This record gives sequence, structure tokens and C-alpha cells, in this order.
Amino acid sequence: MSEVTELVDPQLLEDGSLCLDFTEGVLTVTLDRPEARNAQTPATWRALAAVGAAVKAHPERIDAIVVTGEGPSFSAGLDRRMFTPEGIPGEASLTTMAALDDAGIDDMIQRIQGGFTWLGEVEPLSIAAVRGHAIGAGFQLALACDVILAAPNARFAMRETSYGLVPDLAGTSPLVRAVGYGRALEICATGRDVSAEEGYRLGFVTRVAPDLERAVSGFVTAVRAAPRGAIRDLTALLRGAEERTAAEQRAAERSAQAGRLRSLRALLGG
Repeated sequence: MSEVTELVDPQLLEDGSLCLDFTEGVLTVTLDRPEARNAQTPATWRALAAVGAAVKAHPERIDAIVVTGEGPSFSAGLDRRMFTPEGIPGEASLTTMAALDDAGIDDMIQRIQGGFTWLGEVEPLSIAAVRGHAIGAGFQLALACDVILAAPNARFAMRETSYGLVPDLAGTSPLVRAVGYGRALEICATGRDVSAEEGYRLGFVTRVAPDLERAVSGFVTAVRAAPRGAIRDLTALLRGAEERTAAEQRAAERSAQAGRLRSLRALLGG
């Protein structure tokens, strides 16, 4: 079977400034445009969506997914050229998008969102390793992951309203779930910086790690140490907890545990 990384068109990755590494069951997705603080373009989103499709094709091969940025920043958000009439060569500018009818805009944004949403839909656990700037689309990419590990210098911000827009890359729901409506509104409306430490206090940062690489490695090691399938079932159980009623969640717990018990019995040869 081909490596997961071989299932993604190399030209898509190059155009989207993404690098992939698949080592010992861990897929690392790196935004690789450090000279622009890993600013994102439509090509980035197409490449991310293609990675998601590859993961969905062979989720059993992957224990964890790490999303990170090359250089001092995670991602400074949308490439500012998108705001100019000329836009990015070969890509639709925001002005061009605005000229579409409602159905066209809806379709385009939905396809863009697909570059983010797969991180919370696939079986493997996803981890955002954030240092430096995580602004706008960068913040939303981090929020798309199950866990955010942040260096002390990480800075998060939703700057969309500063440009007359709203966050639309599927980041509003996880932000509200993590911090509540009022705090999410304040963060998005003001566009202010949120430090890693404040993000931890508010609840969207999982851990602030002075040694980010070591923290990510330790987290992944712990995940991989659990019996195969246990973390996947746990992730699915917890991801849906807020959408289920209490009774539905208890039923989901029973169903997941039944599957784990059968796996344990098979493992023990019972």
C-alpha cells in the first residue's frame, strides 16, 4: 500500500506550500512559507483538502496528525494579496468572489472549509503545534485540530472583522464551545491578540509548552502507547459529546465500550 504522503499530488503540495512527513504512524503537515509567515492562499486550502482526502482513504495507518508551521510563525492568516483587485496570479481575489451569486459564494466557501474540517472528522487525533502568529485563517486552522499545544510566544487573533469580513473557515463553532459566546464575540469583534497563556486560561489552548517539540513528541508517544483503536474510539466519543443529549452520550459510551471490550477479549484470546 502506498504511503499516505504518496496519495497527494506533489504539485498540489508545492503550489500550496505544504510539506508532509509520515514517520512511524505520525503524519506531520507543515505550512512551509516562512518568508510570508506561512500566509495561506487558495492553493494552501486545496492542498490541505487533498491531504484530508488521503487520510480519509487510509485512516488505519495513521495514529496522529500534527499540523505546524515552518519558521517562527504558525500562520499569519490569509495572504494579503487576496484583498487587492489583482489578487494572486491564477486565483480568484476576494473582489472576484464577491461578484458571484449567493450559490456561487456558498459553494466556493464550502470547498475552502473542506481544507479545515477534515481535521475534526478523521479517525486519527489531530494536534496543532503553534508558535508565533496564528492569525485569522491560522487561528482557525489551529482550532480545527483536536488539541492545541502552544509555545509561550504563540499569539492568536481573529482579524476578519477588521477587514469587514467574518471568520468563515469553520473556526467559530470550536471557539464558542471552548470560551463561550461572550468571550468569542469579544475576541472576534476586537481582533485583539490572545497570548498562549490567556488562550490556556480561556480553554482553547490545551497546553502551553516551553519546549514545543518535546511536548508534541510526548503527547504523540502517549497516544501511540495506548492499545490501537482506544484513542480513536475515545476521540469519536468526546467529539460528539456536546451535540448529544445526556442519554445519547451514555448510550454512545456503552456502545464504544462494548467494542473496546470485544477488542480486549480478542487480544487476550478469550
